[in-house]
Amino acid sequence: MATTELLPGSRTDADGSAVVRVLSYNIRSMKDDTAALARVIGACAPDLVLLQEAPRFFRWRKKLAKLASDSGLVILSGGATAAGPALLCSLRAGLERTEDVLLPLTPGRHRRGFATAVVRFGSARLGVLSCHLSLDKGERYEQGGMLLDRVAGMGVDHAVAGGDLNDEPAGRTFRRLAGTLTDCRTAAPWGGEHTWTHTEPPKRIDALFVTKGVEVLGCGVPYDQPGVTEADLRAATDHLPVLAALKVPAAV
Repeated sequence: MATTELLPGSRTDADGSAVVRVLSYNIRSMKDDTAALARVIGACAPDLVLLQEAPRFFRWRKKLAKLASDSGLVILSGGATAAGPALLCSLRAGLERTEDVLLPLTPGRHRRGFATAVVRFGSARLGVLSCHLSLDKGERYEQGGMLLDRVAGMGVDHAVAGGDLNDEPAGRTFRRLAGTLTDCRTAAPWGGEHTWTHTEPPKRIDALFVTKGVEVLGCGVPYDQPGVTEADLRAATDHLPVLAALKVPAAV
C-alpha cells in the first residue's frame, strides 16, 4: 500500500469479518503534552490502543481515564500490575475477558508485564496483548518467548500483539516474534517506518504482530492519517505510534 493512500477505516463486512484499527503507543507516563497525545490517538480513530509506559503511580487511574475520555475511548485493561502496559478500546469492542500479567522480576531491573484481553467485533473474536520488553538482551529474549506462549494460550484463533520491543527487526527477539507471528509493517507497509527518531540512524523498535488468518491492510507510523500533525507527534511523547488496519475473520 503506497504511503499516499488512506488506511482502511473500521467496518464489519457481510461475511462477518471485521476491519479493526489498532494503535500501539509508548506514552512515556504522560509526561509530555497530554492534549497533543489525545489528539493523535483520537485522529487515528482506533478500535484498540495498546499502550506502553501508561501512568503507574500517583493518580494513575484518573490520568489514564482522562486520556481515554479525551481520545473518545474507554479503558479496557491494564494498570493493575503497575508494570506499564494498558489497553484502551472504542465502544465498538465487546469485552469477553481481561488479564494483567506480571513477568518474573530480575533484581535491580524494572518489573515488566502484559496487558491482555479477548474482545469481539460483531462475529469476529480477537485476542489482544500489549507489551514493553526489557532493555536487557537476554531478559528481552525470554520475555519474547513468554509473549508467544501467552498468545498461544489465549484460547482464540486470531490475535494481535505488540508494543515497545526495545529491539529492531534484525534483533534476536524481534526475529523470534516474527518467526511465529506476522510483522504487520513488513506485511503491508503504510505511513512511516521508524518509531524512535532520537538516534542516528532512527530505529523501528515498536511493532504490531498478528496470528495467521488475520489480513494486514496497512501498518506504519500514521503520518498520512488525516488529523495527525507532525507537531502533535513530536509533542505527545518520545516514541512515534504504530497504526494498523486488520481484517479479522468471523469466529467459527
